[in-house]
Amino acid sequence: MDDQSQTDALEWRNRDVPVSRRFDDPYFSLENGLAETRHTFLAGNDLPTRFVPGFHIAELGFGSGLNLLAAWAEWERAGIPGPLHYTGFEAWPMTPAQMERALTAFAELAHWRERFIGHWDATIHSVTTPVLQARVIIGDARQTLPGWDGRADAWFLDGFSPAKNPEIWEESLLMAVGMHTRPGGTCASYTAAGQVRRRLQAAGFTVTRTAGFGRKRHMTRGVRP
Repeated sequence: MDDQSQTDALEWRNRDVPVSRRFDDPYFSLENGLAETRHTFLAGNDLPTRFVPGFHIAELGFGSGLNLLAAWAEWERAGIPGPLHYTGFEAWPMTPAQMERALTAFAELAHWRERFIGHWDATIHSVTTPVLQARVIIGDARQTLPGWDGRADAWFLDGFSPAKNPEIWEESLLMAVGMHTRPGGTCASYTAAGQVRRRLQAAGFTVTRTAGFGRKRHMTRGVRP
């Protein structure tokens, strides 16, 4: 997608909250995106408690990079030796300028935002530093994930709403998530939709429904024995 197409695909609410016109869904909570990330994806995967050298996070729906920055900040605060490994899968990438605008809303992450934007290689969609090795694989995850040669310790399942973006919650894709999860690995998502939970169970996860963030009554957590 070229920059103009992606610009046309976004609108901004509450000044700096990006909203997809394609799916009519915000990239993160209109209330407090960082608090939502910490509740759903960090605590939902028992992070930073589970961080160990070589830890690998994977994400469906990279968006603005907020979830990555929040995890990276916790990794450095925990003082784990070596880099955090991260792989994102994104069909509709934001431009660097859009990511920077969205992330500017989170002053607490300014230190990580500046380093992320400064090291972002837009040609290969990656960041490489001594403490972060991140790559975003562009394209339909139903096609790109099955051929991925990695396995994650934790998954952030952050695609747009299942009602608006059902493709990223398809059974075959969530099966691929399960196959690319290390034993003992986990997943977490803001959605508690019954079909998503059932598909994660079919993919090998033991699934629980727990309290969601803000107005969301429930969210989903899973662990692969």
